[in-house]
Amino acid sequence: MPGLLDGCKVIDMASLFAGPFAATLLGDHGADVIKIEHPRGDDLRDWGPRRDGHPLWWKVVSRNKRCVAVDLHDPDGQDVIRRLVAEADVLISNFRPGRLDAWGLGWDALHEINPRLVMAEVTGFGQSGPHSSLAGFGTLAEAMSGFAAVTGEAGGAPMLPPFGLADGIAGMCTAFAVSSALHSRTTSGVGVHIDTALYEPLMWIIGSHIVEHDQLGIVQERMGNSVPQVVPRNAYRTSDDRWIALSGAAQAVAERLFRIVGRPEAITDPRFATNAARIENRAEVDEMIGGWVARHTRDDVVRILREADAAVAPIYDATDIVTDPHFRFRESVLSVPDPDLGPLGMQGVVPKVDGRAGSVRWTGSSVIGSDTAAVLSEIGIGADRAQELHARGAVHCGQDD
Repeated sequence: MPGLLDGCKVIDMASLFAGPFAATLLGDHGADVIKIEHPRGDDLRDWGPRRDGHPLWWKVVSRNKRCVAVDLHDPDGQDVIRRLVAEADVLISNFRPGRLDAWGLGWDALHEINPRLVMAEVTGFGQSGPHSSLAGFGTLAEAMSGFAAVTGEAGGAPMLPPFGLADGIAGMCTAFAVSSALHSRTTSGVGVHIDTALYEPLMWIIGSHIVEHDQLGIVQERMGNSVPQVVPRNAYRTSDDRWIALSGAAQAVAERLFRIVGRPEAITDPRFATNAARIENRAEVDEMIGGWVARHTRDDVVRILREADAAVAPIYDATDIVTDPHFRFRESVLSVPDPDLGPLGMQGVVPKVDGRAGSVRWTGSSVIGSDTAAVLSEIGIGADRAQELHARGAVHCGQDD
């Protein structure tokens, strides 16, 4: 399936998740992504479970990428990157500020080699400011963006997400910035330097907490599954020990909910008649709805509330996700052939684009540097020279020594 970025060449020189995820999104939409990793292998290869020795998360994040192993500390390895950059459209990296400059691979040097290059650097705290030299990990971004402070049960400890939330959002933001820069380049003819700090996109996503503090002095507290702005909104346990999520943001929906749970008098009760009143009496509303939900199975709750056009959804785990017919129909979940593991289930291409939808053309290679020799050949480094570089560790050509 053709993609929007067919013909675009991307160098993914980042590690772990945020930068590589941005490159994955670009690759899904047709870009030729060259994944640069150290000859010992990218750290992401060691994250998460394996099957038969093959790293599963690597298979997903490195899909649609050609794997090239280069030692960036080696002058010959640095020269490989310069030769790749000369023909590239985009480079994505996540080294601490100053590291690439020390290798002669910073923005100024690469922009001189290729003025059309779009370079995106993803770091914990950005390229400038007092924190810029600190190590940057998603956990720190989740802590300092305000996310952890508002997440968790009321009166309980702050909670960090059990997945790469900050990295994922920063990756999406970076992919957007790269796409915008490529559009700008079509008129200016000149590439740009993009500076993504992990915490900044997440700080945006959290919502209105900054302006509320600025104008009203409010510091949002932890509220479990509730939100400050709307009641009802919560997760409720069903009679079969499963869970549903429900939101009654609109007044008409809240009134329908009161009728369904057998409390129509609440519609005109001053304690519950408006959203502002319900916020003041949050516990009583949750008791009404939660008591009714607890007497019904999850499927019955979802069916009844959907028939009433209420905003309700079952809370899914991975088993539910992979069996949902809607997700399969939209290819939100794909089964992709893998040479090592056979059919491999994973997330589909996002977002959907009519006629140019992109695709998952292959999964991430389990072999470090599996495409090194082929890519070096494309930039004029022949087989003999590639073997010489391989022998002394400047590159790794995906073979046993």
